[in-house]
Order: sequence, then structure tokens, then C-alpha cells
Amino acid sequence: MNKIQLNKLPINSTGKVEELNCDGNLRRRMLDLGIVKGTNIIPVLKSPFGDPIAFEIRGSIVALRKEVSEKISVNFDN
Repeated sequence: MNKIQLNKLPINSTGKVEELNCDGNLRRRMLDLGIVKGTNIIPVLKSPFGDPIAFEIRGSIVALRKEVSEKISVNFDN
């Protein structure tokens, strides 16, 4: 398994959250969205310019901007 930033995960590939590299209100928001260690995340849609990206997280679709998604490290198996 490779550890990469969430924003670099290929569309329709599954990544498992390994680490949140943020704190304060942003960390609280990620935790409230269900982005915790071990959660599976699948990028499903990318906007025409690549920002934001829509992810499937625990059965919901959530759009995250690049500056947020690059703070989330995921394990990805090519």
C-alpha cells in the first residue's frame, strides 16, 4: 500500500484514511464529516478545473477543495 494525499487519489479508486494533517476547526469539520482513520473514501467526480473534488464518504457525497483534501493522507493499493 502507498500513502498519498487524498487529492491525488485516482477517480473511482478506494483509499483508506491514514492521517489527518490539520487541527482546530478544520480537524473538527473533517471528524464531523466522518473522515476518521480507517474510513474508506472514493473520489467520484472532479470539477473541470480539478477543484473541488467530490468524494463518497460513508455513503454520502462530499465535495472538498484541494487545500483541504491535500491535508488528508490515505493508503492506496495500486
